Amino acid sequence: MTTHTPSLSLPDDLRSPLIPPDDKNRLDGHHEPPVERLCIDVMLRKYCGEFGYWQFKHFVLTSMAWALEAFHTMVMIFADREPDWSCEPGSDCGVTSDVCALQPGTWRWDGGSGMSTVAEWGLVCGQKYKVGLVQSLFFGGCMIGAGIFGHLSDSKLGRKGSLTVVCILNALFGLLTSLSPNYLTYVLLRLLTGFSTGGVGLCAFVLATEPVGPSKRGIAGMSTFYFFSSGIALLSGIAYVFQTWRSLYIASSVPSILFVFLILPFISESPRWYLIRGQTDNAMSIMRAIAATNGRCIPENVYVARDEEVKDNDQKSFEARSKEVITGSVVDALKSPLTRIRLILVVGINFTCSVVYYGLSLNVVNLETNLYVSVLVNAVAEMPAFFLTAVLIDRFGRKPLGVGTQWFSGIFCIAGSFMGNEGAWKVIRMVCGVLGIFGMAGTYNLLFIYAMELFPTVVRNAALGCATQAAQLGAILAPFVVVMGGGIPFLVFGICGIVGGLLTFYLPETLNKPLYDTMDGMADGENEA
Repeated sequence: MTTHTPSLSLPDDLRSPLIPPDDKNRLDGHHEPPVERLCIDVMLRKYCGEFGYWQFKHFVLTSMAWALEAFHTMVMIFADREPDWSCEPGSDCGVTSDVCALQPGTWRWDGGSGMSTVAEWGLVCGQKYKVGLVQSLFFGGCMIGAGIFGHLSDSKLGRKGSLTVVCILNALFGLLTSLSPNYLTYVLLRLLTGFSTGGVGLCAFVLATEPVGPSKRGIAGMSTFYFFSSGIALLSGIAYVFQTWRSLYIASSVPSILFVFLILPFISESPRWYLIRGQTDNAMSIMRAIAATNGRCIPENVYVARDEEVKDNDQKSFEARSKEVITGSVVDALKSPLTRIRLILVVGINFTCSVVYYGLSLNVVNLETNLYVSVLVNAVAEMPAFFLTAVLIDRFGRKPLGVGTQWFSGIFCIAGSFMGNEGAWKVIRMVCGVLGIFGMAGTYNLLFIYAMELFPTVVRNAALGCATQAAQLGAILAPFVVVMGGGIPFLVFGICGIVGGLLTFYLPETLNKPLYDTMDGMADGENEA
């Protein structure tokens, strides 16, 4: 006898929990890992490496642009110098050492009128102010260029695009300067050179440091100034070989051309800029290249994302938002209470720091040697300050070091203002000046990396452009402080150092904090902290 078991018919709503649906991946034993979205700093730490071979090569190649900035900025020291002169044979001009008291035709410039712009166009005596005017207008051009290229590198051109443009313009204006037929043309071309030079260091610094991980970014950023000082030292050798001012402008402009064609093709655009411009695929491509070059690997399920998108669990929403182009400007930085206060403080600190740095450079007692050796020694003398700040920045933090270096400089400057200018007091005043510029050189080094970390990617270069503009304004005003003479310049520099330190005291610490991408991402991150 056969027993038949009736089949049970279950409704669909009961069948679903009991019998899982067919899943090819599950049947085959494959499990799709969940999508992991990371901001760039976390991805660098977790998968790419914070400062491997890729970052080292990219950092060195990009930072070479700082040497180019040194060439175009400091070339005026040699091109606009007042050469030695001697008496014409048979004249009695040797009775005075003041060339302004001599009759025309009784003396001549050693090496001929082509040695400098001063010799060629007679910029001595009543015309001497024209040399200072050229310098002020050059820094005025830097101030304008820093603001414009700071905005362009955050928006349409990008970091690499802006660096390419300013290097091309520097080469063009530098070569044209060597052909200047008169003083007015020379002034105009130096103003234009300043305009393009104002964006070189700014773009190079951000481009070099943005792909570096947070724990290595401080010391990397501090190391960029070695390239600037090395450029000044190298310029002294170039000027020694090319002693006429026209040949010197050609020799100092050619490296910019070489940089554009031989170096820039091997430099990558910043992945952070790609990210805020909605080009996520390009950003991810660079991150994978960083990981591969560093001997690491990014899993297939890991994707780079902007700060506010990391926690977005809606895939469709994420894909739509990741393609959005996020732009920002100085106006946006001023609208946000968080960044507005930071921007005002950074602008003030850069201004006071620049007055002290450039003022002391002009006011310090000249070394008892020739011009070429003096420039070389001054460039090398700043390097210990860069080294100390690079070593201490991750140990003590940005804020304490910024306050300390400015107050160090300010105290010695104030002390120098009370010293006489005779005998041993003269030596002590010189030592105070050297220690003052030592401390402020360390501050200058620190300010770039500190200011970079205070603002999100979307307005970073624009904010740094404002800071650089303030620094150029300080450079323009510094010579007017120096001409006061006596102990007044030291007193002004000392007060600026103390005030700059007080302003730094009100900035937040950024040690080991992430580089935020957007204004909203920074606001959310600061609120969580």
